[in-house]
Amino acid sequence: MYILEQRFLRGPNVHADTPCLLSLIDLEDLYGVSSKDIPGFNDALLAALPSLHGQLLPTGQPGGFAQRLRAGTYLARVVEHVTLALQSLAGPTVGYGRTRPAAGRPGQYRVVVQYAIEKLAEPSFQLAVDLVTALAGGEEFDIEPRLQELRSLGSRYAIGTSTAAVLAAAHERGIPYTRITDEANLFQLGWGSKQKRLQATTTGDTSYVAVKIASDKQLTKALLMEAGVPVPEGGTVTALEEAQRIARRLRVPVTLKPLDGNQGKGVTTRCSTPEEVEKAFAFAREYGRRIIVERFVEGRDYRVLVAGGRIAAASLRRPAHVTGDGVSTITELVEIENQNPARGAGHSNVLTRLALDAHAEDMLRRQGYAPDSVPAPGVCVELRSNANLSTGGTAEDVTDLLPESTRALCVRAASKIGLDVAGIDIVCRDIALPLDEQGGAVIEVNAAPGIRMHQHPSAGLPRDAGEAIVDGLMGPSNGRIPVVAVTGTNGKTTTTLMIAHAARVAGLGTGVTTTEGVFVNGKRLVKGDCTGYWSARTVLSAPDVDFAVLETARGGILKRGLAFDQCDVGVVLNVAGDHLGLDGVDTIEDLAQVKAVVATSASKAVVLNAEDALCVSMARRARPGAEIIFFSMDAENPTFLQHLEDGGRGAYLQDNAIVIADGTLHQELMRVEAMPSTFGGRARYNIANALAASAALMASGFSNLQIAAGLSTFVSDSKTNPLRTNVFDVRGVTVIVDYAHNPAAYAALAEMARALLPGQLVGIVTAPGDRRDSDLVQIGEVCGERFDELVVYESQSRGREVGGAVDLIIEGIEKVVGPSDTTHREIEVDKAIRLGLSLCRAGDVLVFACGSSLKTFIDALRVDDPESADRIEAQTV
Repeated sequence: MYILEQRFLRGPNVHADTPCLLSLIDLEDLYGVSSKDIPGFNDALLAALPSLHGQLLPTGQPGGFAQRLRAGTYLARVVEHVTLALQSLAGPTVGYGRTRPAAGRPGQYRVVVQYAIEKLAEPSFQLAVDLVTALAGGEEFDIEPRLQELRSLGSRYAIGTSTAAVLAAAHERGIPYTRITDEANLFQLGWGSKQKRLQATTTGDTSYVAVKIASDKQLTKALLMEAGVPVPEGGTVTALEEAQRIARRLRVPVTLKPLDGNQGKGVTTRCSTPEEVEKAFAFAREYGRRIIVERFVEGRDYRVLVAGGRIAAASLRRPAHVTGDGVSTITELVEIENQNPARGAGHSNVLTRLALDAHAEDMLRRQGYAPDSVPAPGVCVELRSNANLSTGGTAEDVTDLLPESTRALCVRAASKIGLDVAGIDIVCRDIALPLDEQGGAVIEVNAAPGIRMHQHPSAGLPRDAGEAIVDGLMGPSNGRIPVVAVTGTNGKTTTTLMIAHAARVAGLGTGVTTTEGVFVNGKRLVKGDCTGYWSARTVLSAPDVDFAVLETARGGILKRGLAFDQCDVGVVLNVAGDHLGLDGVDTIEDLAQVKAVVATSASKAVVLNAEDALCVSMARRARPGAEIIFFSMDAENPTFLQHLEDGGRGAYLQDNAIVIADGTLHQELMRVEAMPSTFGGRARYNIANALAASAALMASGFSNLQIAAGLSTFVSDSKTNPLRTNVFDVRGVTVIVDYAHNPAAYAALAEMARALLPGQLVGIVTAPGDRRDSDLVQIGEVCGERFDELVVYESQSRGREVGGAVDLIIEGIEKVVGPSDTTHREIEVDKAIRLGLSLCRAGDVLVFACGSSLKTFIDALRVDDPESADRIEAQTV
């Protein structure tokens, strides 16, 4: 068994709405072998992965995958379940999987498995293949070292607890988020102009200066004193002698801590003697050069979380401790407590494991204990002088106890430092009393405060601190900008540009992806075919985009899935045979399933072609609450009429005018002659594109006037829409350059070209070589029926012998017209262009199709007609 191909489907895709890893595997000798027929296989697998007992059956019923194993299942399905189990052991639990045989490829299977951590998915799948292959061959397999590697990966790329809490709150609010890098807990919340950034509890609104102030504890104290916030007296030192002098001057127990420390590192409290000050000074110097010496404030340790100018939560923090049972030593009590499932390394769990280190032993000595001491039953033994959760402390919620004066004081402290999210550390005897009544003080203001103590307190009510941070960061916004996704076999680029142009005319900052590139506010950021995942992310991450229009091609959906969890409006123009036989898409129905991913992702409206049965069928799969809007070139189309009769909205063509209808009111939007892109109504495919654009704009809330203004000023030429019906004059010959490359596109283009002039119609045609033989023959038939003279050239062989695609297209032509001297075979594109031009006279129309760029046509023309080439080149700049 081995892996042939793998790809990450990072967004909604044809298999699931969640991110998935798609793998194509070949079972080789294990093809047709059932798990029940391999001696010892099931027992060995279950011994290696006992968690398989708890997996649900593919039917969703409980009973464990073990039941399916014993009943017998093919080994590709076993790999699927093992991969899910391995990921769940090393990281967050995942449960969705799907395995299907690859059509026409005996022994090969497409295996889809959900993932939560991308870096964990591939090695988990590889381990699953290795494990199943070895056990099926009767070999022993030591899984533990490989499983430990997976756990290390899971830990390395896991989302931190504080970040996860904020993201969970964002998800609950419907706010989309994207992890910017796998290595950091850095996320983008929202899209475009409504986006914010987040790293743990540091937000994009957190001031860099404020963070620097908060990291300087002495400067923080000075600013808080200025704001009337009580703080302990003291000073900052760099030498032990200075520390001793301040301690003597204060004449009270003191606390020593590094000036720019965090998470309680290097902190020692209640130092009363010179010896204790010396030891505390040495401990603090391990974490910083400058040391704060300040009055020890008597009382308990509290943390108040301020987010967005409001109190979000408050906790009583208790230092790391164990409670005696009269039998166990302190060392044993620590070991017992560390077995608590809530405790983990660092910030990986709700609580942090206890450490019995030198600082803990010093704390024990102060209390009269040693690590091997046995405390009496019920006696609390502290292991730390600070109460930070990061050093093993616990927390109890006290939010409801805060008096109004303390609430106002904490908000003032955060504001004075300049932090939008702040952890205010208070020491006092009773948080329910005003601080000035008990000598309490604010001892620190923390940037990027941890929030797990509030989310998961050891006692008291949990507080959704993540929600408070999201509320403060995002306000009432869900972070979404309007997104229109456009798909279909033909017309995607033009329709996308029409919608985007109307949005720009309406004054919106607009981001667009097309086969020509990524554009933001009319400026191209990236050149090339940009109709997939990464290009869409470029637009959605652009801070100056208010409205996104994303051309979404078949290839992008199949390779990476969608770049968004949902769009506002999904547009499906048509479904015609193209790219069949690739990526498991073998029939036009399979292709419709791919296009339907866009339709099912729409939350507000789905725009569908009423004249295309495969598009119409997608209406049944729309999300609940998503409006169906049909468009139709035929005003009498039964599906369209019934839709209007039922009160639905739509756009249709009647008497050469675009009409917007909502079932009762029909309004003429504009005459088709008023749209330059329709070439006086001759380019009927652009009328259909305009209908779809009108419907999408209507669904997006644009007025009829705004829609008409956009469509009437949209020009589809070599500058705005390269290779989409670009029309030039070459010494009296009308030349049309277009990207047409499938039968439906060739038929529509020929119809338009024939309507331009009464002369003969000459075509220079081709298609990529990765199309099926039958598709290439069909292109020839379509062209043979519609053109008077044809030149067939080679574009991209894509695995075929050079000339193979040309021969098949000519075969199709000859099926229609027979062998003829009007059919010409010319492999090289530049020679084909010059040959086609030589066949034309003034008044004729020449179509050059499936060109890779306008430059190809211009360079070929320049050989014989440099003057015309220069003129056309000037038009494209």
